[in-house]
Amino acid sequence: MSPENQVKGRGLCLLSGGLDSQLAICVLREQGLHVEAVVFSSPFFKIEAAKKAAMRLGVPLHVVTFTRDILGLVEAPRHGFGGAMNPCIDCHARMIRRAGEMMSERGFDFVATGEVLNQRPMSQTRRSLEKVAADAGLGGRLLRPLSALHLDPTLPEAEGTVDRGRLLGLDGRSRKPQMELAKKFGLVEYPSPAGGCLLTEKGFCRKLADLKAHEGLADERLVWLLLYGRHFRLPGGAKCIVGRDSRDNATLKEMRNEGDVLLHTVDVPGPTALLPNGARAEDITLAASICATYSDCGERQEAVVRVYDAAGTSETSASALPRERLQEWML
Repeated sequence: MSPENQVKGRGLCLLSGGLDSQLAICVLREQGLHVEAVVFSSPFFKIEAAKKAAMRLGVPLHVVTFTRDILGLVEAPRHGFGGAMNPCIDCHARMIRRAGEMMSERGFDFVATGEVLNQRPMSQTRRSLEKVAADAGLGGRLLRPLSALHLDPTLPEAEGTVDRGRLLGLDGRSRKPQMELAKKFGLVEYPSPAGGCLLTEKGFCRKLADLKAHEGLADERLVWLLLYGRHFRLPGGAKCIVGRDSRDNATLKEMRNEGDVLLHTVDVPGPTALLPNGARAEDITLAASICATYSDCGERQEAVVRVYDAAGTSETSASALPRERLQEWML
């Protein structure tokens, strides 16, 4: 390998799959740096976009399990929440800290992100970026290549590993500079910049807040179950999850644990329902009626429901309930 083609340094770049994180990788690689990507897996973030982006860019992608990290932050965020239950500053810092651990273990020179100064009002102001850097604890090895010229030089720049003169000075919410850069680097597939984290969605957070208040967040299975079906908190206190479609129904069956109660209609097409961690007889009766309500029982307003619980298997005839009554219990 000739000297001009030798790799100058090695960086780990957080990759969400969005345009900014893809551009950060392109900007770094343009100056001869070896870049690998890292994405964080949890119930709240989809990683498919990152996988596709890594494949298109031709970069190795490291998937880091992040569920326990983010649940701990949701329990007690040092820097508070955004508009819903999104601890953005704490979450970014923890992701970068985890990437920093990988940096140290695997001999990388720095960690990079696609953050743009002042693009997001909570998590990307100058003060927020400084908080994230301080909490992440990388000792000057956190690089934001898209806005580096507006920020203090990092150690990789001071050491000559990264050429500061070839980094960028983006600032603000306009996407035009990024779109121009995308053309330059030949990036044609990227999602819109509209979040992507379920912790910013108030409808989802109602279910999460209810789980936190009742069963708590220690059982990760219960958190993953928030992604499927309609969720009800029954008057007796039991949680009832009712499938919306065949995919939900199959998932509820697969995720059932010993001690859960599972129900589904027998004589007509209808949903599967799950009562995690068991329930009283009154709650099971209500869950059977909910199954009947969402079934194709027609004018007769009744369905046979099969129940699987600790006592074994049984069947019961359940009457449909008025939809407005179900709204009182739906999360």
